[in-house]
Amino acid sequence: MPTDPPLVLDIDGTLTRPEGWGIDPRVFDPIRDWDAPVVIATGKAFPYPVALCHFVGVPELVVAENGGVVYTGDDVFFTADREAAQAVTEEYRAAGYSPGWGEEDTVNRWRETEVAINLEQPIAPLREIAAERGLEVVDTGYAYHVKDTTPNKGEGVETIAEHVGFDLADAVAVGDSVNDVSTFEVAGRSFAVANADRSAREAADEVLEGVHADGTLAVLERVRGSS
Repeated sequence: MPTDPPLVLDIDGTLTRPEGWGIDPRVFDPIRDWDAPVVIATGKAFPYPVALCHFVGVPELVVAENGGVVYTGDDVFFTADREAAQAVTEEYRAAGYSPGWGEEDTVNRWRETEVAINLEQPIAPLREIAAERGLEVVDTGYAYHVKDTTPNKGEGVETIAEHVGFDLADAVAVGDSVNDVSTFEVAGRSFAVANADRSAREAADEVLEGVHADGTLAVLERVRGSS
C-alpha cells in the first residue's frame, strides 16, 4: 500500500522556479519517487504535461487545457471542442487583435480544446466576443484561456481517480490560480503557493509561505508518508 497521498499538481506557478518561469528541476526527484499516483493538472496544451511525466519518469496521468483533455494512462477523453474557441480567436483577429505568440504560435499549435491568448493582449474585447459565443475567458496569470464553460480541472481529476482507483479524499492538491479552484474542491487537502491569485488563496485549505516550487517542495516534504 502507498504511504504517500495521491498528488494533484499544477505546473505554471506551482512547479516553476521562484523567479516564475521554467520548471524547477528540484521537483523532479520527489515526484519520481512518490509512491502514490501523481496527476499533473494544467492549463497547458496536452503534449506538455505528457512530456513532463515522460521525462520525469512517472505514469502519464494528465488533465490538460483546464480540463478539456483528460488522460488516464489508458484512455484520452476530450471534454470540449476547439472549434468554438478558434472562432472566437478569428473574430478577435478580425477586430485587429492578435493571440500574441508570433507566427508559429507553439503555445496553441497542439491545443485540442481551447485557445490561449498572450496576457499582453487586451482582454475586454476577448471576453465580449467569447461571451457572445457562450464561452468564457480564464486568466491563469500566464495566459487568457478561451474555453468552453463546462470543463474544469477538478472534473478531470475525478475521472482519473475513478479510472486509476484512488480516493480523492486522501489526495493533496497544490496550485496557484483560479483554474485550480475546482481541483481544490475535489481534493482532500489543498494548498496554494504564496504567489497564488486571490481565488486560489481563498479556496485552498492553506496558503503556503513559499512561492512557486519552494512552496510545493515544502508541502511535499510535509505530507510525505501521511497516507
